[in-house]
Amino acid sequence: MKSKDFLSISDLSRDDIQRLISSAINMKARGWSSLLSEKVLALMFEKPSLRHRVSFEVAMRQLGGNCIYLSPAEVGLGQRESVADVARVLSSYVDCIAARTFSHHTLETLAAYSRVPVINALSDLEHPCQALADLLTIYEKKGELEGLSIAFIGDGNNVAHSLLLGATLSGMSFRIASPTGYTANEKILNLALQYAAESGGAILCTEDPRQAVSQADIVYTDVWTSMGQESEAEKRRRAFAGYQVNSELLSLAKEDAIFMHDLPAHRGEEVTDEVIDGLQSVAFEQSENKMHLLKALLVEILGGSEILLPDYR
Repeated sequence: MKSKDFLSISDLSRDDIQRLISSAINMKARGWSSLLSEKVLALMFEKPSLRHRVSFEVAMRQLGGNCIYLSPAEVGLGQRESVADVARVLSSYVDCIAARTFSHHTLETLAAYSRVPVINALSDLEHPCQALADLLTIYEKKGELEGLSIAFIGDGNNVAHSLLLGATLSGMSFRIASPTGYTANEKILNLALQYAAESGGAILCTEDPRQAVSQADIVYTDVWTSMGQESEAEKRRRAFAGYQVNSELLSLAKEDAIFMHDLPAHRGEEVTDEVIDGLQSVAFEQSENKMHLLKALLVEILGGSEILLPDYR
């Protein structure tokens, strides 16, 4: 990894991603261990989360370590105490901080003032842990990453950003279909274009979901309205009305395509029950894989004992 912190997929190289996937596969088979038996992880969440809180806590427990959850009321980032002071204090107690914040700038400040590694457990710009779990799931299902095509249907949000970067680093083609005004961040897109040029991947940005999904290996969607955007919900429903992943749209992908969703899903909006509960859906396997990937990431960051990794092919 390029620094002590993991705030963005861009903190990783292609080799880093391959190593983390290999390590996660190994740990998934291995189960419980004592690799991080003397380590403590602090979870500091401004936004609630079912999957990320439980997956981080169980991952740390299965590695023999300890985890402390700090709710918004207990910390009051930037309100009761400055972000910099929280970072200074907390990093004197624990070995790592995983923060789930509204603003990516908050994460950057935490990392700048923390003496211990800071992990992005979600920000408004990126969701890198989710993207790594997604790539692990794709690799398990397809046996490779390079050369595959992924169609992301919906908002060019934090999930799309991290998956865009991770896919292009890995030599995948990434197609994103979004309505006007909801496209991916320009800086993220430009960085992904650099990665694609180096890895042999490709990027397509379109307003047409059918064009994006046509003969894709993976079809991915996310909620139209994320936490903190509730006031925009009706406006977003109108903008994304033609972007639902249903059986008709999914049928345009390859016959063996898989469907992915990072959850929670707003059933009947961005995806139908028939798709998310269907045979092509791996959404709930993604959810499980988050824990296994986090185990690999935590060992990588916290310097657990060396383990034998299977070959990544």
